[in-house]
Amino acid sequence: MTSPTDSALPDCHPDLCRRAAVDTAALDWDASPSGTVWRKPLYRVGGEHGPVTSLVCYAPGGSFRPHAHPEGEEILVLDGVFADEHGDYPAGTYLLNPDGSRHAPRSGAGCLLFVRLRQYPGADRPRIVLDTTAGAWAAGPAPGIENQQLYAQAGYPERMRLERWAPGASRPRLGLAGGEEILVLEGELGDEDGVCGPGGWLRYPAGDAGRFRSTTGCRLYVRLGGLG
Repeated sequence: MTSPTDSALPDCHPDLCRRAAVDTAALDWDASPSGTVWRKPLYRVGGEHGPVTSLVCYAPGGSFRPHAHPEGEEILVLDGVFADEHGDYPAGTYLLNPDGSRHAPRSGAGCLLFVRLRQYPGADRPRIVLDTTAGAWAAGPAPGIENQQLYAQAGYPERMRLERWAPGASRPRLGLAGGEEILVLEGELGDEDGVCGPGGWLRYPAGDAGRFRSTTGCRLYVRLGGLG
């Protein structure tokens, strides 16, 4: 594990006009300022104080001091139990902490998170806490695909959802104006460049059209819009 200073933290896939694909299992963990939490950055501009998308691992007993979240924070709990003074959030919990919110995050037993920081400005966004393991699934954009909506709000460009694919399902990538981002949670997802397994992170800029397919079936986190 590495522990670069803030001034040494490099930008990571900063150009939102370029496609990005990362096998997160192949990345090393970087230490955070807390010393008990580690990150795998996927997108980062401006070191510790700019927008960032990452996998985050809390060691057992790991914590951060109380802090605010300018421009918001989005979390999907992938494993373990994440917590703060507002409650405990087991695997499958989706959270959106709005612009300016504060908390003191921790994890007693340790946890793994998918996190976006400083990418959701706007004072009127609500705080959202969803148990996706109990959420409702609806028909998706193509046969064999179901959606579970996580967040959409009038006046803001982002739409976040989970997708659940049956084996053999496929759907087009429409090259939306705000781009598309995907984290593969289970199974395999393929595009014209190859196949990604669990932990694969994909980002497509505006205008990047194509087609997705899944031989095995898969479960995905998907963000549409708001990427530049």
